[in-house]
Amino acid sequence: MYQIVTAEEEIPVSPTKLNLDTEQAVRESIEEKFEGKIDNDVGVILAVTDIEKVGEGKILPGDPSVYYPVSFKLLTWMPKEHEVVEGEVVDITEFGAFVRCGALDGLVHVSQIMDDFVSYDEKNSQLVGKQTRKILKEGDSVRARIISISFKEQSKLGLTMRQPMLGSIKWLETVEKPKEEKPKERKKRGGKK
Repeated sequence: MYQIVTAEEEIPVSPTKLNLDTEQAVRESIEEKFEGKIDNDVGVILAVTDIEKVGEGKILPGDPSVYYPVSFKLLTWMPKEHEVVEGEVVDITEFGAFVRCGALDGLVHVSQIMDDFVSYDEKNSQLVGKQTRKILKEGDSVRARIISISFKEQSKLGLTMRQPMLGSIKWLETVEKPKEEKPKERKKRGGKK
């Protein structure tokens, strides 16, 4: 889920940025420190969206940087367990498919792709269902549910597509819609005229 997070922190501005406008120097310092980083509490930090307040700078003995107390907003993406996400298949391997959803790639293990035996077609780089003949390949748009999240040494997302209304968007579009029943005509009873 994308969210805007407000943060307050003392930001060091290096002497190489002191020739810039204070707000610009602070913004660049925040971007260098936070953008692209992953935090367990807020998720993947995508961008600095706003600098709300920059306080009086302080110089510490023996440190060439100027420290500014700053209040700022960050755009982040934090995956939540059981959240349904849409993304694009970016890689197919013999053990599953990698799906780009939000700011990270998640793995859909072969056992979580569909309710069918799935085989890897190395020649065409695709996964194929044995009975259904459903195909999953790079570039396919999919809908999946997040089943595991790890922000330890490496960020990992585990996904499943084995639930109703999940899977390749192509598969979902071809699912037969229930037919509407037509009202039955009543036969007229009666005698001859």
